[in-house]
Amino acid sequence: MVNPLAGADHQIAGWFHAHLSQAFVNLLRVFSEPGSAQLIGVVLFLAVIFFVWKRAWTALVTMIVAVPGGMVLNELLKLAVHRHRPFLDGWFVDWSGYSFASGHTIGATLLYGQLLLFLLPLMKSKRRQRLIILSAAMLVMLVGFSRIALGAHYLTDVIAAIFLGVLWLMICALLLKPMRRRVVAPVAIAVEEPRPVTAATVEGRASARPFVADIVAHKLSR
Repeated sequence: MVNPLAGADHQIAGWFHAHLSQAFVNLLRVFSEPGSAQLIGVVLFLAVIFFVWKRAWTALVTMIVAVPGGMVLNELLKLAVHRHRPFLDGWFVDWSGYSFASGHTIGATLLYGQLLLFLLPLMKSKRRQRLIILSAAMLVMLVGFSRIALGAHYLTDVIAAIFLGVLWLMICALLLKPMRRRVVAPVAIAVEEPRPVTAATVEGRASARPFVADIVAHKLSR
């Protein structure tokens, strides 16, 4: 497959590699941390505990399928594409494996994207919704930028990771939609408050009984 951005990939990777300094590398590693497997694992562990405590089984299944499931698929994609990283030698290199697509970037896209989908319905203010969407997007962008600048991934690795991450979240939302409906319907029935019985209601029921009896008698006499 021909990569139309191959020239840009190598030019950007080469420019950053030539301008890296100790301070810049340290800053990029901080930007990269929200997409690390260790931090994602901690957040997932806390989310699982919270959902089990709240008995939010649908949210629990969604989180597990969307985030770890998507990251496993990305590892399979790396093995299939077999693309080498821009740089594997250097005093700052702490990675191995293949390049396409960026694991840090797709992990951040899946985790913070799914958390965003959980939080958006809870926020009534449009301003807060826009703020949290912007925050999640900026976090993913910072992770992707850091992976390009460090030389761990090409530009197209990051673009593909964001695209595939969003696509997987959409697929999970569609596939798990029937499950959410089955959970919501019984809950809605259970929490429906009974209507108060008033004197008018009792009187109406009493007056309806002779009317029903007349109808039944008429049907039987025919």
